[in-house]
Amino acid sequence: MEQSRAHFLSSLAVIYLVLAVSPAASDMADSFDKMWGDIQVFYDSTGHQIMSMTLDRWTTSAFRSKSLYLFGRFDIEIKLVPKDSAGTVTTLYMVTEGPWQYHDEIDLEFLGNTTGEPYTLHTNIYAKGKGGREKQHRLWFDPTQDFNTYSIIWNSRNILILVNGKPIRRVKNKMRDGYPFPLFQPMRLYASIWNADDWATQGGRIKTDWSQAPFTAFFRNYSATACVPYKTAWICGQGSSDSSWFSQELDEDGQQKMQDVDNQYKIYDYCTDSRRFPNGYPQQCGSE
Repeated sequence: MEQSRAHFLSSLAVIYLVLAVSPAASDMADSFDKMWGDIQVFYDSTGHQIMSMTLDRWTTSAFRSKSLYLFGRFDIEIKLVPKDSAGTVTTLYMVTEGPWQYHDEIDLEFLGNTTGEPYTLHTNIYAKGKGGREKQHRLWFDPTQDFNTYSIIWNSRNILILVNGKPIRRVKNKMRDGYPFPLFQPMRLYASIWNADDWATQGGRIKTDWSQAPFTAFFRNYSATACVPYKTAWICGQGSSDSSWFSQELDEDGQQKMQDVDNQYKIYDYCTDSRRFPNGYPQQCGSE
């Protein structure tokens, strides 16, 4: 039954029951609710509304989108913690709100480093409560000097993660081959900052220097061209002025760009971790 529903959705059948919303960038305070910690909202000199999020020895910080989404394209500009950010993790992720053992999640974690060393972008995908699909890339620019755009495209065909428009990861929907994929459960977008010096920087060898606190990251220009579930409807439709994301996949140029990023900047891939999988890699590796 689940496979037939996946095929029905991926074929973009004729009936659509969910409307797309927010095709343009909106003020941060209009789109997000503060959850906890030290979160400030202010305007820069150009009139952009910025939300800052701070970590210190006593508290983490987090905010989340007011809306739940069922598929969409999500773009946000982030300026990460500068200087000695070792041990800190700034996150951008989407997650469902149902039972945790069945949860779906699209996870981007920005791992801090010592001054002058590059940030690592750690990505993972969960479907039906199963994750363990980690990949890591060194960012090829200094993400602390200016705002950069990080994007998630989630549709019935695949999940794409982009950095400044450049694809760095794709996860295809292979439910018909028996691999779970986030398809039926709406997700909310979250951001947080927290301390993970037991593993985040150089495998936990470099600890957080609390004399550098507070650690602050900045967010602006959030855009969600997405579908908001209507009551119990699970079918997402092309109801916005820009619905190209609804069927977006990687063309040959996009695949080459992603391969170039992998060749130059990928530092970890669960699909090549022979120590972790001495008896053979997970079957879904072939679907990525």
